[in-house]
Amino acid sequence: MGANPLLGLFLHWLGGLASASFYIPYRQVRGWSWETYWLAGGVVSWIVMPWLLACLLTKDLLPVLRAVPASTIIWTYVFGALWGFGGLTFGLTIRYLGLSLGIAVALGYTAIFGTLMPPIFHGQFPQLVSQRPGAVILIGVGVCVLGIVFAGAAGISKEKELSSKQKQASIVEFNLKLGLAVATFSGVMSSCFAFGLDAGNPIKTLTLAHGTPAMWQGLPVLVVILAGGFTTNFVWCAILLVRNKSYGEYLRSPESANPVSQSGHPPLENPLDAASVEMALEIHTSSRKGQSISWNYLFSALAGATWYIQFFFYTMGETQMGHYKFSSWTLHMASIIIFSTLWGIALKEWRGVSRRTKTLVLLTLIALVASTVIVGYGNYLSLHNWTSSVKYGERAPRTGQML
Repeated sequence: MGANPLLGLFLHWLGGLASASFYIPYRQVRGWSWETYWLAGGVVSWIVMPWLLACLLTKDLLPVLRAVPASTIIWTYVFGALWGFGGLTFGLTIRYLGLSLGIAVALGYTAIFGTLMPPIFHGQFPQLVSQRPGAVILIGVGVCVLGIVFAGAAGISKEKELSSKQKQASIVEFNLKLGLAVATFSGVMSSCFAFGLDAGNPIKTLTLAHGTPAMWQGLPVLVVILAGGFTTNFVWCAILLVRNKSYGEYLRSPESANPVSQSGHPPLENPLDAASVEMALEIHTSSRKGQSISWNYLFSALAGATWYIQFFFYTMGETQMGHYKFSSWTLHMASIIIFSTLWGIALKEWRGVSRRTKTLVLLTLIALVASTVIVGYGNYLSLHNWTSSVKYGERAPRTGQML
């Protein structure tokens, strides 16, 4: 099946919807500490789902992983672990910059580095700029960053409308220089997920050679990347489980019927997840008596599976983007914020804010939707140019496809 950027765009939107929604089931967990339900869901999202779907939908998973050069496995795994480090420092970003500015800065770095570093690393950026499809895609990346800026401005505008007590709670210790430094580190580390997808291209090539359908070629790569991410998250959660003596919660019925994480922010939060988490924390959930511990496991597993689905659709969408697959990262980032914003509107998160704030929210949606359309159009142009070159016997242009 040939590439289809329109289908790829739709699949990336589905991935963004999954990412924007994954934290909602966690709000139904009762009486568990954050580290307890995060690790329970993480086992599903980073171990169970990747292995299950890769085994079901690809050919010879274990032989493929064994045959791939060790350096490929190591780098893909390491980038997954580094992606996990982005979450370790994002909490400090919120502390020093505030919620809205912190998310905007970190996501901006994540979008730019995750999209542009792979073609720059492979020496393809100058050629990318010189070709019309590549230039269109870069414009789309710029519009995406502009949308992130609008999102941050909308959040800041909303924060200014809070009471003095709420403002003080939202920014514990404002420090612009330190906050920008931490946000840079968090954003760059979070973009390592895109680097891992690029480093895992030899795995895609080999699984295709074993007969895996093109649509599922990215699933074996996710097995390795998410193993790295699981390592970072597991270590941090284990530390918290021991420090807080919360490890016993896995075996006993919830002592409290109140929702978890009713306020505040998780101790480990990745910029990629931030929009979904902050939106879900706005949801009002009532106390519920007599909830069985089985429901906690069920809701945690549902949240974990939903989180994984975002990258399941991501890898599918990537196969449809043609020669500029690196642009999938921009589509994913934009889609996450689009659907998180729409969830916020549906849940009346922006109710009662000023007209200026509502205008900024509208500009956010317009810019981000436009960015996905522009990037999709750039990929369409690249396929059209490549087809024309082949038709008339010309040399097909080299592009940003990672090898």
